[in-house]
Amino acid sequence: MGNTAPGETNGDAAPDTAARTPAPAGQDGPHHTKTSGDTAPADASSDTAPNKNGNATAETNGDTTPADASGDTAPGNATPPETNGDATPDTAGRTPAPAGQDRPHHTEPSPRGGSGERAEVPGASGGGGGAAGKGKRSAAAEALAAAVRAVESGERSAASFFNDTPAARPVPPTAPAAPTAPAAPMREQARAAAPAPTPAPVRRPSARPAPGPGGEIPGSGDVRQVLAAGGAPETLAGQVAAVLGERAAEALREDPWQLLAVPGVRPDQADGFARALLGPACEPGDERRALALTGWLLERAALEGHTALESSALREALAKVSVPDPDEALRTAIAEGAVLVFQDALDAPAGGARPPAADGEEAEQPVRVLLGLDRYALAEESLADGLARLAGTFATPGGGAAADGAPAGDPSAPGWESAAAAAPTASAAELIRTVAAHGLVVHSGGEAARAEPAALVAAARAMGLRAYAAAHSEDGRRRLAASLGEAPAAGPEAASAAVTVAALLADAAGPGRDEEGALALDLLAVLDAPQLDVETAAMLVESLPDGARLVLSGDPGVLWSAGPGRVFADLVAARRCPQVVSRSPDPGPIGELVSGIGIGELLQVEAPGKEVVIVPVRDAGEAVHRTVQLVADSVPRAIGVPPEQTQVITPGHGGAAGTRALNAALKNCLNPGPGRFGGFDPGDRVAYTPAPGRTVPGTVVSADAEGLRLDCAGAPVVVPRAEVGELVRHGWALTAHQAAGMRWPAAVVVLPGDATAGLTRSWVYTAFGRGERHLSVVHGADGALPRAVAEIPFKDRTTRLRALLQAQVPAESAG
Repeated sequence: MGNTAPGETNGDAAPDTAARTPAPAGQDGPHHTKTSGDTAPADASSDTAPNKNGNATAETNGDTTPADASGDTAPGNATPPETNGDATPDTAGRTPAPAGQDRPHHTEPSPRGGSGERAEVPGASGGGGGAAGKGKRSAAAEALAAAVRAVESGERSAASFFNDTPAARPVPPTAPAAPTAPAAPMREQARAAAPAPTPAPVRRPSARPAPGPGGEIPGSGDVRQVLAAGGAPETLAGQVAAVLGERAAEALREDPWQLLAVPGVRPDQADGFARALLGPACEPGDERRALALTGWLLERAALEGHTALESSALREALAKVSVPDPDEALRTAIAEGAVLVFQDALDAPAGGARPPAADGEEAEQPVRVLLGLDRYALAEESLADGLARLAGTFATPGGGAAADGAPAGDPSAPGWESAAAAAPTASAAELIRTVAAHGLVVHSGGEAARAEPAALVAAARAMGLRAYAAAHSEDGRRRLAASLGEAPAAGPEAASAAVTVAALLADAAGPGRDEEGALALDLLAVLDAPQLDVETAAMLVESLPDGARLVLSGDPGVLWSAGPGRVFADLVAARRCPQVVSRSPDPGPIGELVSGIGIGELLQVEAPGKEVVIVPVRDAGEAVHRTVQLVADSVPRAIGVPPEQTQVITPGHGGAAGTRALNAALKNCLNPGPGRFGGFDPGDRVAYTPAPGRTVPGTVVSADAEGLRLDCAGAPVVVPRAEVGELVRHGWALTAHQAAGMRWPAAVVVLPGDATAGLTRSWVYTAFGRGERHLSVVHGADGALPRAVAEIPFKDRTTRLRALLQAQVPAESAG
């Protein structure tokens, strides 16, 4: 597809983030740290380059590893890298939970056997990375250090350290994070196997604490004084107080490196701040620095999609940020409770069982040692626990013929078979029959397969069940509602059963909640399931009542979630519930092209109606020119799709053909204006990001003292003036991750040669599948495109959900 020469590697293929952090004292200007939510291999390379002022501008996209993302840095003189890869949505709204602050904490250890066990530190505090003075290690730290060395060297098995239940790590006396959805109390869960302790419900921390009188975040005044003393910009005071809490000033005085908890602050900036406050006492090996950097690296890993890191990767990452003794730093972080230790069983080598041990007994199963933050550990364990509860709902369904008097929700109720017989396709019938007998079902397929869970929900509602379907985006919800209205068993209110996941969790749509705080439903089908990050998925599953059925449906070929985790892929890989694979192919030339990409083949498809058009270009400048020409003239004239219904998709935000450059060119052509409302004019297409991983397309209507007024799919939205630069960007051009879960009548995918280093099959699959009637590919990637499709399926993530599910759910639950 195209025969052009490759260009230079784009060093700015990463998404924007709103946290633009001015430099502390000793720096020349503002520093921008740009991160994304996609994934990276643990050995991704990183290069460094100063900007024109001599300052470093880190632009890390979703395909860089946290282990290497910082580059080779030295305290006070760090030069973060510019790296390439798969572009992902903005992560500006993500506020990492700082060490020792408002994060959920486990109050009980998890004594699960087998894969996925967690090692708690006896007597370790749960403060996370709070201030820790220098001194000798505790006995607990020494013992744990010896244990980690023994496991990694092979002297002892990890399982041998988990025979005794460790003491619970105390919860620090901090206020819990504000929930984004009403808390649902935990319910008793019947299990065939011995149940594990149920974690508390996962609630995402509030990104913005309520301001006090005068609109100032409580504690900002004192923080401003500390920042000034350390030479840092006082404008950071609100962010610091929001992240570290009302005692932020005291925390910074005791531990200046806690400044790293503020999004956008880099290690070299925190080092400069610490030197100004501590003077000669500031040393690279300071225990407080090591703790803060460990937490910073793990939070950075979460932005890359990882929920944990292997101990070796984290050790290497600490070395790259000039921690003198990474092993000692990890031992201290573990002992202080800043990170948790896990063991995950590794798969047996291909070709047979494990070799016997020297005494003739079977050798211990090999494990990998993972380190992670309790926030994501809680989410994965809560999610695994909830999925296990659902998988066991109909573990022993009654056999024999259906009973006429069985209630509608009973697997033996005659309505299920009648609904399956009336299903529009064989795949829909298979899905209905499978869901009748199981509480947890995975359904996979392309765009055409979305009609199958819609048929299921319509049939269940016809049986009298409280059934709903949730999509990732508002566009997906509208398409889902249309499918529900067309389903054979659809009633007059069927379309009202379509909601978005965000609205469902916020009780803005859907059935509401019962007296226990659970969603008042019997069946929930979640479409676009690959877009679920681990925290959202945990909140969703915990909100389901006992006896409910859950169907997770999605296209396994698309990009994973913007947030940490790979929920859908891990559930599929765990094979602990029935999996229904749709046999409904996507129609037309675009469907044929995307289906081929899904199996690693870049096909030449026949497109007599110009459904697929390849536009070769030589360089990024020509790519921008041809893109504007396609959107403004060629596609409307030849295909009949107006510019407002054509979406441009490109690998990254930066570079000569990134979203910034393309949006500037498209605005100049389609809606020129001075940008008098914070860079926007009425009629501008925008991408509004109300939460990390959620991109809502909209159009600027006007602006006033309250803020920027948008029309987002018919819903009015007012973005406060202070948040416009953080939450709103022009939206004629998006990244593939921002576009996931949505479709447009026409899509123009831009692949200049200087933005192809991070291309993967999943990126191409996602981008090419966004057009319904027409796809134009502005192609300058030369051999990078077919190579990515054939050889690079995805960028992996380190997660624990698969191992947790395999340890908790019996294999026979797969049906």
